Amino acid sequence: MEGHQVAQSEAATVDDYLDELAPDRREAVATVRQTILENLPDGYEETMQFGMISYVIPLTDYPETYNGQALGVAALASQMRYMSLYLMNVYGNPDTENWFHERYHASGKKLDMGKACVRFKTLDDLPLDLVAETIALTPPSTFIERYEASRRNTASARRRRR
Repeated sequence: MEGHQVAQSEAATVDDYLDELAPDRREAVATVRQTILENLPDGYEETMQFGMISYVIPLTDYPETYNGQALGVAALASQMRYMSLYLMNVYGNPDTENWFHERYHASGKKLDMGKACVRFKTLDDLPLDLVAETIALTPPSTFIERYEASRRNTASARRRRR
């Protein structure tokens, strides 16, 4: 499978995932991965989830997720036309979103972002110092608090619509 631009991987391990990538993508993804690992707060672990390299709170530490999957704070993937860095700790928190957008624009790089997904074509498109800061920003306890508040708000909104 060497050299593919993986859209959704079936790889069981991170090493297998990296082996699937074309050399230029492998180098870029490995560099972002290393930045994440060097700045990931204690309590998260790296795994494969949803076909991506994912950084999660293990189910042994927090089993109360709505879908039975480990709660993911970040993920990294090689898509067909770009690479993606999913930053769930940025999404849904207006203060963090504003901070991230301001810092990204201040870096001089062009931000291509969906709700939680930063898309980049080359490593030069991504400010690694900001990635490091963003990853380090949210310990598991804070991420769990935000997740639980979001679930409460979702449940409350559903009740109001009935």
